[in-house]
Amino acid sequence: MAQIPPYKICFVPKSKEEEEEDEKIYKRYSEIAAATLPTTEGWTGKPMYQYQGFWYNSGLHGIGPLAVQDHFKARPSDILLASIPKSGTTWLKSLAFAVINRKSNPPSAQQQHPLHIFNSHDLVPGLEWLLYNNNLNALSGSRIVYICRNTKDTLVSWWHFNNKMRSNISLDAMELEEALHWFCKGMSSFGPFWEHVLGYWKASLERPQNVLFLKYDEMVVEPVLHLKKIAEFMGCSFSPIEEKEGLVDEIIKLCSFENLSNLAVNKTEKNASGLPNSSFFRQGKVGDSSNYLSPEMLEQLDRITEQKFHGSGLKL
Repeated sequence: MAQIPPYKICFVPKSKEEEEEDEKIYKRYSEIAAATLPTTEGWTGKPMYQYQGFWYNSGLHGIGPLAVQDHFKARPSDILLASIPKSGTTWLKSLAFAVINRKSNPPSAQQQHPLHIFNSHDLVPGLEWLLYNNNLNALSGSRIVYICRNTKDTLVSWWHFNNKMRSNISLDAMELEEALHWFCKGMSSFGPFWEHVLGYWKASLERPQNVLFLKYDEMVVEPVLHLKKIAEFMGCSFSPIEEKEGLVDEIIKLCSFENLSNLAVNKTEKNASGLPNSSFFRQGKVGDSSNYLSPEMLEQLDRITEQKFHGSGLKL
């Protein structure tokens, strides 16, 4: 029996007429983006568009923000997961999915768990990619869980990821010096990095009941503490019995880098957006950037980060 795509489970399918209307909407926004928005060559050789101060890849990423602002209406019960790329997005999606669905899909039954069958990005699709392909149902919204990562590791991870994408389309690898140059100018997907992070940080201070701000580096050190914090924020706290039975540890093990990266689905298959699932897993280590960035590069990124975050109370 053929497997049902996970986004058909998590999202309500649209009719053929609605899908055709969505195609018209995307075509219209694509034409607007190409004709009116500042454009530059992206990290994988395709154009990037600048919209309201941030850069987006061409295609669904590029026009997604325009369409979302015009059409998406969040509900009070909704939950959104947010991040800049290569900040722990895959891990956060896995944890949130496992927590919310722990009754119907207990982590103890690992071999049958959806995370063993589908990539996290299929189980929790991106808003910019699939907003009009499916109506949002249970995994979107007015509460936002945001994850960020220290500047240096984010850059190096993003550089590796884009070089994998460039290799897939027969482009030469981008030099790290060039990646640093564009990153510091703010010209990376969803960048500038610092403005992206700072926006969510300020929102978490102003509306802590609506925005949970997480740091990847801290989650790696204390995963139990942060998973319980995520569950509480999403409105599905662990009961004393669940904690006593080891459910928190089971979810952490299920969603660990070691477990997910070694699954067949994440080694050989592609996700719904066409990217190899393996591209979302490299090392996941804190501080790996020191193996690639020179002392001068490290100092440059530290200096910019300190300047950008000065007076905010945020440190990465």
